[in-house]
Amino acid sequence: MHIRMKKRKWHSHCFFCSFIDMAVYARIIYMLTGLTGVHSITTVSKVSVKTGKSISIPCLYESQYKYHVKYLCEGYYWNSCSDVVKTNTADPSGKYSISDDKKQQIFTVTINQLAYENTDYWCVVEINNGADYRKYFKLSVTSGTPSLHVNHQRITGYIGESTTIRCHHSYSGEMKWCRLGRNCVTGSSGSIDGTTVTTYMSEPNVFTVTMSGLQSEDSGWYWCAKEDIQIPVYLTVTEKPITTTASTVAHVTGNGTIHTFEDKQERVPFDLKILIIPLSLLVVVVIVAFLIWFIMRQKLRKAESTPTAKIDEEVTYASVRNVGRKTAEGSFTEGDGEITYSSVVTIKNQSIKMGEEKGTEVTYSTLATLH
Repeated sequence: MHIRMKKRKWHSHCFFCSFIDMAVYARIIYMLTGLTGVHSITTVSKVSVKTGKSISIPCLYESQYKYHVKYLCEGYYWNSCSDVVKTNTADPSGKYSISDDKKQQIFTVTINQLAYENTDYWCVVEINNGADYRKYFKLSVTSGTPSLHVNHQRITGYIGESTTIRCHHSYSGEMKWCRLGRNCVTGSSGSIDGTTVTTYMSEPNVFTVTMSGLQSEDSGWYWCAKEDIQIPVYLTVTEKPITTTASTVAHVTGNGTIHTFEDKQERVPFDLKILIIPLSLLVVVVIVAFLIWFIMRQKLRKAESTPTAKIDEEVTYASVRNVGRKTAEGSFTEGDGEITYSSVVTIKNQSIKMGEEKGTEVTYSTLATLH
């Protein structure tokens, strides 16, 4: 924890001593009153919170300080406040945290486990070789119900749809809905950055805000405000999820956050990942079956085109017939003699290919017997 102390040297032998002293005194007065750099940071003025809870406070800074160190300083007086957390130094106790959104130029400080003494703070941008820019805000810590509060500080809306925020308050009179660093809607309707905003008192002490036709650019910090007291709300606008949601209603109550109620029709999401293993196994089985079929088919075709048969023995074919002697008149007589004709075909032991004749060895023999 760092306590800032201001020191000044006296120039007793300087000709312009009186003028220098006057300038120094003037600067000290500015520093004590917190006027220096007051317009360089925009944040809330006062927030009502409950003991033991947490609160997040957004601090908007100018674009030229995007890469400067930001920090939170605790204490009512600027010249004696203590640095409790910086963007380049974490709080080891965990009570304080800080984050810097350079795109939106907003750093957010969060204070946990709020106690009665946690009341006075400064949002600060560190300036090298110069006075740091800062803005004071006050926390009103109570053990009862905060005078202006929401259920949750963070809500989610969907692109093209609407979201409703309910701000609970104990004040009477006009309230307004503002975006940090932008304009406010004070009447029953208006717009912020082109998004339609309608407001009404839905019930006693409940200020209801509806933003319609949400776009991703609507993401950011807003707040409900009554005079000098505010309650910050962060809206995140995203794409609509698989589950169909008709509308989002954020109920705003006690601990400073926004709880979203959704009127939705459930569609069971189908995860294609569960089919990866079964489909892979099916593909493998089909490929293996096809390969087996293809191999068997090729073998069958080869077998049908070149069948062979083995013959283990010689086979002799013979045809014999008797013919009688022919007479001069052209008739045969048995008594005159007998003629025998014989044809012999010998096939040696060899392989015979069906449908082929070139490989067959054939022997023809003619035998004639005359008596």
